Amino acid sequence: MGFKMGIVGLPNVGKSTLFNALTRTAAAQAANFPFCTIEPNVGEVAVPDARLDTLAEIAGSKSIIPTRMTFVDIAGLVKGASKGEGLGNQFLANIRETDAIAHVLRCFEDGDVTHVDGRVDPVADAEVIETELMLSDMESIEKRLVNIVRKVRGGDKEAVQQERLMKMAMDALENGKPARTVEVDDDDMKQWKMLQLLTAKPILYVCNVDEGSSASGNEFSEKVAVMAAEQGAAHVVISAQIEEEISQLEAEEAEMFLSEMGLEEAGLDRLIRAGYELLHLETYFTVGPKEARAWTIKEGTMAPQAAGVIHGDFEKGFIRAETIAYDDFVTFKGEQPAKEAGKMRAEGKGYTVKDGDVLHFLFSK
Repeated sequence: MGFKMGIVGLPNVGKSTLFNALTRTAAAQAANFPFCTIEPNVGEVAVPDARLDTLAEIAGSKSIIPTRMTFVDIAGLVKGASKGEGLGNQFLANIRETDAIAHVLRCFEDGDVTHVDGRVDPVADAEVIETELMLSDMESIEKRLVNIVRKVRGGDKEAVQQERLMKMAMDALENGKPARTVEVDDDDMKQWKMLQLLTAKPILYVCNVDEGSSASGNEFSEKVAVMAAEQGAAHVVISAQIEEEISQLEAEEAEMFLSEMGLEEAGLDRLIRAGYELLHLETYFTVGPKEARAWTIKEGTMAPQAAGVIHGDFEKGFIRAETIAYDDFVTFKGEQPAKEAGKMRAEGKGYTVKDGDVLHFLFSK
């Protein structure tokens, strides 16, 4: 399990260029005019994790299988999208299928690249998209409230719960706040997620800067940083142009290129890490002579559910998990030495898996 991130933004902000670079594919059309992306392109990428390579080397694993994440390139939205302007509601629907939103903002000056509103103002751009998503959510809630009136009157507990949550969301939206600002109790979380509100999704602002600003950002990205902090959202600075160039280089050449640009790592790595933090995800590993593999889980996942990510039968028949912390596996150079040093633990159903755990599951068939 990885996660699915929808890439959104106004036309000509570098969204499709970034998608192409991230997925190393030319599947998304990038052109200097609005609405060049018509179908939502989907690309899977391996999640880079140096720990996996280290574990594989120690264990002599024949193959390395990283966890994967999915990027969905969603067509450029414009003001009025919630009312069908531009390519309208079909793209708002595409956003509903994602776990989080990466909102690409233009943070560069370039007279050769047309801005849909003829100016460079990333904060205003962010407000345009957010407004469209909020309007779409309000329309969706209004329709649903009408549809469940009869069930509410009949005392249907689920309908009553849904009505209460929708009214909470509507109250926030009518006050100019996205649904993600609503505080939802754990008991309500399942129904809340089923509402599939666009503005309830976590958001990551991606500041697309010029090459010269890739290492330290610029005045535009600084404004986005302030906005993100005020919202409690995340942000990352990337040059889509650089990412596109890197995507066409061999690993060694890419490393040299990054070094010359004053960058320690590719934007992809930073974007994924920011996405992981945004969604409270973590990684555990399974390691052996055949393969070393990474698995993605939510923070706080219990051992049986973590086992279920591999296969449903592992969760159903869970007996225990043999666990070695990543640092111990590395320090003692493998499973057996770590076990002999007393660093392998047998954990039961109540164990909360930790980031970096090397796990072996025992289950009954």
